[in-house]
Amino acid sequence: MADKTEQFSAYDAADYLGDLNDAAAYLEAVLEDGIDPSSVAQALGTIARSGNVSELARRVGMSREGLYKALSADGNPSFATIIKVTSALGLRLRFDSVA
Repeated sequence: MADKTEQFSAYDAADYLGDLNDAAAYLEAVLEDGIDPSSVAQALGTIARSGNVSELARRVGMSREGLYKALSADGNPSFATIIKVTSALGLRLRFDSVA
């Protein structure tokens, strides 16, 4: 009897972010899931990969490689970089009262 093993391709959320509304909802979900600063950077990296990373890097004023590194799992972008990337993506970072 032949041994059948299923093969799956890697899941990448970037493949499912079709527009800014999807990107904003994804980022909100990440923020609601917990307060882990690295997850915000990774989410922005995922959103960046869903579009033209080279063009985004140009608008942010970084190299493509620098942007990838800053928004990777091992990246540690400054708050200024987070704000620049968010703005360049056409998103707004805002804070609401939880009280």
